[in-house]
Amino acid sequence: MDTLQRREFIKKGVAVAVGTSSFLAACKQTTNQQSQASRKSDKVFRWKMATTWPPHFPVLGENVDNFAKLVEKMSDGRIQIQVYGAGELIPAYEVFEAVSMNAIQMGHSAPYYWAGRVQASQFFASIPFGMNSQQMIAWILAGGGLELWRQTYAPFNIIPYLGGCTGMQMGGWFNREINSLTDFQGLIMRIPGLGGKVIKKIGGSTISVAGGEIYTNLERGVIDACEWIGPFHDYLLGLHRVAKYYYYPGWQEPGTPLETLVNRNAFEELPPDLQAILEAAMMYLHTTIFAQIEARNAAYLEKIIKEEKKELRRFPPEVLSVMREKLLEVIREMIATDPLSKKVYESYENFRQQAIRYSEATEKSFYSDLQSTKSAI
Repeated sequence: MDTLQRREFIKKGVAVAVGTSSFLAACKQTTNQQSQASRKSDKVFRWKMATTWPPHFPVLGENVDNFAKLVEKMSDGRIQIQVYGAGELIPAYEVFEAVSMNAIQMGHSAPYYWAGRVQASQFFASIPFGMNSQQMIAWILAGGGLELWRQTYAPFNIIPYLGGCTGMQMGGWFNREINSLTDFQGLIMRIPGLGGKVIKKIGGSTISVAGGEIYTNLERGVIDACEWIGPFHDYLLGLHRVAKYYYYPGWQEPGTPLETLVNRNAFEELPPDLQAILEAAMMYLHTTIFAQIEARNAAYLEKIIKEEKKELRRFPPEVLSVMREKLLEVIREMIATDPLSKKVYESYENFRQQAIRYSEATEKSFYSDLQSTKSAI
């Protein structure tokens, strides 16, 4: 083949290639147009979501707002979620019931708020003196906890998902020094869940009020003490201005997962791709809240100590020891009368024992031996 023939051959080849490419591009454009037309005809799901937090509450409420925007963006507008803070649509402690009835399709809360409806829910929030955040999340996602959680909420037509985590909490704000167990006699504390039952066992009394009411109750002396979330949210709520003492450790909540509630019927009405989008966005919500709370709590504890000049107080060891004993009494009473609580607790405790052995060989020795100094590496 001479040079002229080769040139003609190449020209023809290019022409064929260009024609084929144009044909394929046209086919792809037609397919995309058909797909877009099909998507535009898809049903739009308009959901309502209520939280137990004040509207647009820092980290918790803000990230729920962002979650709704993310779902709408990922679904190309096929799921639109209107978010309501506590009291805007329904009271804070009616979220569970509203999701159960499909009056709203989603909720964001903490599992121990529903102890009056289903006792076992408390084990998915936090057990005093129990597992820390990473252990709780591991149990839920990889140790059988999630299956039990969904079994627990199934009679209420609710599917629970992880919705963040508050990390290791503080022991709370007190207007009374705690030097011994006698200092709990007659003390009124805002504290939910199993921790509240322990306080009652040692002579105190408890009330459960939404976050927006804690400051006023503490300021007016309706309560003598409270625990909320951690240094960041405690500071924003102004608790350092109306309480004298900030106690640690957070024996009552060593690692508290939050929850996103979804009505089962509403979820099952979604096509598979929208179900996947919703689940992916909920996991993003969970990890974002957890990370932000950890970061901000560390920064605001320093702020409370250095700028507000608040002295941290540690609970006396003998007080913590008796609290731990009383907790075991509380749990024994629960599992003796509620088979579901017994089943969940056995799973929890088996996982905790394994986690203890592992953490003793890893993190416990690391923090006690290798990080004994604050000097920079």
